[in-house]
Amino acid sequence: MLSNDKTYFNWSGGKDSALALYHTLQSGIHIPDLLLTSVNTSVDRISMHGVRTALLEMQSESIGIPLRKLELPEGLNMTDYNRIMSAAVTDLQAQGYGHTVFGDIFLEDLRVYREQQLAPLGIKAHFPLWKRDTTELLHEFLDLGFKTVVACIKSELLDKSFAGRVIDKDFIKDLPKGVDPCGENGEFHTFVFDGPIFKQPIHYTTGEVVFREYQRPKDDKDNCFSSDSAPQMGFWFCDLLPVALPS
Repeated sequence: MLSNDKTYFNWSGGKDSALALYHTLQSGIHIPDLLLTSVNTSVDRISMHGVRTALLEMQSESIGIPLRKLELPEGLNMTDYNRIMSAAVTDLQAQGYGHTVFGDIFLEDLRVYREQQLAPLGIKAHFPLWKRDTTELLHEFLDLGFKTVVACIKSELLDKSFAGRVIDKDFIKDLPKGVDPCGENGEFHTFVFDGPIFKQPIHYTTGEVVFREYQRPKDDKDNCFSSDSAPQMGFWFCDLLPVALPS
């Protein structure tokens, strides 16, 4: 019988994931040997972030931890999401995984939701960034040498100009009042392309910035949607294109 002491990491490709993975690796405890990422199969991109899976795969290769993609169809409701996620996690549990790591910072309801979903499977969730000050976290992220670009923004909270920006100290100063510096309320999502967890940088170029509008799910657990009542939600996506360097 497997001992269930293996750990997988819930990898989004963004800055909070990267910093949480950094601290997990530094701690020497529950070191993950697998990255798990939700992917929208209809567009072949990371769910919510809109980043191409080719870039996700480049991250995995540079980090040196294998990737497992959780394939999700377009327009998924929470019932079907829970079913697909439960099946995937049950499979991981059968392979000896008893621990998992998240990059969540302060959303209590999201943490409770995650823990409740995992508890019946005997998997313990870990949150290395939990309750840290988000301004301090972002400064720490930059000071460690991480580099990240904004891939997606919520249009009602940030204007189009933020999409495709590389985050630096000026970015923090330019954020409107009420927008969390780490985008923990779903204001923006990022793609990390360099830093201390990578063997080499991820090379990309910016493509078109496009606007997408979606029907707001009534039962969605994603923190982007929890505080709004409008039936539609809009996002600006900056298409990031992988650049293959000559061998």
